[in-house]
Amino acid sequence: MHASAAKGATIAAVRPRRRWHWALALPLGWLVLVAFLAVTADWIGLPDPAAQELILRRKPPSLEYLLGTDNLGRDMLSRIIYGARTSLIVGICAPFLGFLIGGAIGMSAGYFRGKIDLLAVGFIDVLLAFPALVLALTFTAYLGQSLFNVTLALGILSIPAAARVSRANTLAWANRDFVLAARTIGASNWRILTREILPNLLPPMFAFWLVAISVIIVAEGALSFLGLGIPAPQPSWGGMIADGREALDVAPHTALIPAAVMFATVLSLNFVGDMVRNMVDPRRSAL
Repeated sequence: MHASAAKGATIAAVRPRRRWHWALALPLGWLVLVAFLAVTADWIGLPDPAAQELILRRKPPSLEYLLGTDNLGRDMLSRIIYGARTSLIVGICAPFLGFLIGGAIGMSAGYFRGKIDLLAVGFIDVLLAFPALVLALTFTAYLGQSLFNVTLALGILSIPAAARVSRANTLAWANRDFVLAARTIGASNWRILTREILPNLLPPMFAFWLVAISVIIVAEGALSFLGLGIPAPQPSWGGMIADGREALDVAPHTALIPAAVMFATVLSLNFVGDMVRNMVDPRRSAL
């Protein structure tokens, strides 16, 4: 009887783990597919995403055009895949830039504390006081519309969140026994920060970076939707949604398909980010 009870407990413990793996496989597979298509877009024989055929405008999805055509007769499938490249470049590079600067600010504030912490927290609060979308619009309007400028503007906006995550985790690790031991033997502050604290910061920062990518993709889409994002004819998901809104009554696929692709990508990033965060924080995974 005890053996059967132990066996049942083992099966119950294995089932959630298997279910967890299956739950992660679908969003991770979608992200891998999007990234693969974005990287190999030039080699898989797609039509020119900027080529216009007005006689074929607003064609519904068919065998010839799997996702239809837009208001200017451009192939929707090609534009979505090339738009994925744009969204991923901005989504990956902008938070990476923000995490480099914000992570350094947060580590310094959490480790040294005192006046440095006070100045860092004040700087973060000043950036957070500005409405993010208005600040992004101001940056892109002043610097001009380009992939680099949009990435730079959104990277600056991601600094406060990265600094907060870095500071909170640094505060949690700064007084651990191995850090105190390193101080006792005379290790420099640089060595302690890079050898003792930074390796413990990377897992939670990586988990938060995945979620930040989804936020940046939505922000880039919002800028493009408002006309201050990636300039035409370079495709982006937000720009496609903005172009398709004029024909929602006659050709809803021109706006709904890129919106659905963006939704699936952002949802997958959030789901994978939550999974990674649960992996690096056992207390959250037990809740």
